[in-house]
Amino acid sequence: MPETSSGPTVPSLPPLSAQAERLIALGVHELARIPAGELRAFASAQDGGAGRDGDVLLAVHPERAPASALAPLLRREDKPGFVVTDMTDVDGFGPLDALDLPEAPMYVVTGVDRGDHLSNWSPEEALPALVKEQRTPLLLTEGIHWVLQQPAALERNRCFMTIGSRLRKANGALDARTPAIWISNGTGRDGRERRDAPKVGWCWWGNRHTWLGVASATGRA
Repeated sequence: MPETSSGPTVPSLPPLSAQAERLIALGVHELARIPAGELRAFASAQDGGAGRDGDVLLAVHPERAPASALAPLLRREDKPGFVVTDMTDVDGFGPLDALDLPEAPMYVVTGVDRGDHLSNWSPEEALPALVKEQRTPLLLTEGIHWVLQQPAALERNRCFMTIGSRLRKANGALDARTPAIWISNGTGRDGRERRDAPKVGWCWWGNRHTWLGVASATGRA
């Protein structure tokens, strides 16, 4: 296994009630067909739960709010987020079979972490390490929700993969790509106008990247 590395701590997330207001301001509740009052009530009921101290994320189920619709809501230096042009199938990346994803339209993700200590680990290497740590890899939509609520979670040379989302081919085999969220350099098909914009892309399952951690959580409820 590659050596692990540690980095700066990402600032805590705001209270769930504030996260709900952020999603409402962005129009996510309308996208997900969830009344604003219902979203507020859910967040209020979950706020202040035992052991929840700023590392709890409010998430909307990916079937209600897919990655393709959430990514453009990301902002960095006033530039909107985007999905790379060769990932038109981004919404086909669903949860790994082993993940216990709540069926409710809204849920919370506890203990979110960017996974800096897994930088330079391939997704293939990182997944069993997370399982051993009793952690669960983030889904792509959860990663986007995190950056929507805490933009500081995404910084140059310390971005992250969301290996909880995989695409299953028609023959049942898993696609070799795994989603990631990082910052565009404005090169190639991204276009210079997108330099410094948040970017949803992909990496190979077996490849290592020194600047990408593997984001995870302690659980979902």
